[in-house]
Amino acid sequence: MPEVNVEINGRKYRMACEEGQQRHLIGLADRFNGQVEALKGAVGEIGDNRLTVMAGIAVLDELSEAERRIAALEQEVATLTQAGQEIADELEQTESQFARRLTAAAKALDSVADNLDDTAPLP
Repeated sequence: MPEVNVEINGRKYRMACEEGQQRHLIGLADRFNGQVEALKGAVGEIGDNRLTVMAGIAVLDELSEAERRIAALEQEVATLTQAGQEIADELEQTESQFARRLTAAAKALDSVADNLDDTAPLP
């Protein structure tokens, strides 16, 4: 299992990850370190453990907000999908009605044509 070195709040940590996930793990560690550094800049030196916990909570807050937005978008997609299906069903019904009326009109024209043929004098 591959290992990578990451740095959080000035400390280096060796971490194992799945093959091919090294760059992803380093990127995640860099993002988390950014959270730690931003908090350190905002609140000053408050101790490593407390700073790490606060950064973890901030990350989870962002995750929670992202999950809420995803759920709202999923609901919107479901609503739009349902509306699209209703429109498709309505279009199918309209096409079916149009086809029936067109068939009825064609039959009526055939009937008129037959009547004209029957009543027209032969030359």
